[in-house]
Amino acid sequence: MKSRRHVLALIGLALAGPVLLGAPVTARAGETRPFSDAAFEAAQKGGKPVLIAVSAPWCPICRTQKPVLAKLSAEPRFKDLQIFDIDFDSQKDLLRRLNVRMQSTLIAYKGATEVGRSVGETQPEWIEGLVEKTL
Repeated sequence: MKSRRHVLALIGLALAGPVLLGAPVTARAGETRPFSDAAFEAAQKGGKPVLIAVSAPWCPICRTQKPVLAKLSAEPRFKDLQIFDIDFDSQKDLLRRLNVRMQSTLIAYKGATEVGRSVGETQPEWIEGLVEKTL
């Protein structure tokens, strides 16, 4: 039993190693990743479709948006979509910089240009319409 726990702990450390060591977090297109200035700017300069999702763990609207975004990002037409998550509770400087006042805010960019924004939207077809603006 004890060795089993050790093996599980080692596996957990191995999987979390890059994050714990401060290595950059890489994500494939369509996967949500924590916001970083460097990754955001690289995606914009590369002309990638970008979506910023401002969320909070206690927000029911944010919880409703997440599976919609996951489903959309799995579609082939959104294969290059870069989704960046900003935590509403702990990243207040980013919220001010992006002029965000509420959690559940989605901001769409086509390259470096903001092409749309929504707050509190949960209807899949409306979220899809916003994400389509990034293409």
